[in-house]
Amino acid sequence: MITVLSGGTGTPKLIQGIKKIVDPEKINVVVNTVENDYFSGVYVAPDIDTVLYTLADIINEDTWYGIKDDTFITHHKLSELGTPELLKIGDKDRAFKIQKTNLMEKYDLSKVVDIQRSRLGIASRVIPMSNQQSRIKIITPSREISFHQFLVQEQGKSPVKDVVYNQVEPVPELVESIENSEIVIIGPSNPVSSIGPIISLKGVKKALKNNYVVGVSPIIGNNPVSGPAAKFMEALGYEVSSWGVSTIYSDFLDKFIIDEQDAALKTKIEKLIKEVIITKTKMRNIGDKIMLAKVILGE
Repeated sequence: MITVLSGGTGTPKLIQGIKKIVDPEKINVVVNTVENDYFSGVYVAPDIDTVLYTLADIINEDTWYGIKDDTFITHHKLSELGTPELLKIGDKDRAFKIQKTNLMEKYDLSKVVDIQRSRLGIASRVIPMSNQQSRIKIITPSREISFHQFLVQEQGKSPVKDVVYNQVEPVPELVESIENSEIVIIGPSNPVSSIGPIISLKGVKKALKNNYVVGVSPIIGNNPVSGPAAKFMEALGYEVSSWGVSTIYSDFLDKFIIDEQDAALKTKIEKLIKEVIITKTKMRNIGDKIMLAKVILGE
């Protein structure tokens, strides 16, 4: 069994490669939930939906959000009516979100996700990190804003002083999945806002320390592969580099994979992490994704 810790962009790309070489029934994906919230009357779980759509081979690979070839009739009509949405939600995507919202009147999030996983014909297990409502706030010099306000409304341009999220209880399946896996993979997602909330949960770091854990750096040079990782890492006092990421994960990482551009950091990182592998980590096509998955799994 393999457990993957995932956010919503870099890691799903890697999952596409992993599921080409590993039986999907042997893959568990633990997903960040701090960005979940209600928008336009529906419950939006962006990272969970991206993982579900990726495993179902219907993800929009242009945006890594939503469903490929979706339409936006409802979204555009809402704008015409004078109530524009903060998030651009496609019509097919909205149907899944409406279903999720309705099901959550009866079930916990983890059960709802499992129902949708089954309806999509996904063999892998998808585990939300918590059934409780988790929140993330971005602290700017002038005010406190939500993650989506920062990313969508302000397009990530605001300076960031701090990133905070509330403490919630992990779903029991999370720690169990880590403990029962042969390998745990920390994908190339934002180490502060995507992976950080997962590893901060009760019992997770202990479970990681007792297992074999491989991480992939989401930073190449001094730039994140995607998203606002650089601003968030700087706000928390971490260097924006693979070295900076290694300091976040050093307590439990057995192997760390960095990009060829960061080869000069290998010796420095090896002072913290036993094994450091240099390879191409930017995933432009399915071949790149399969190659990286093989490096992670030692094939």
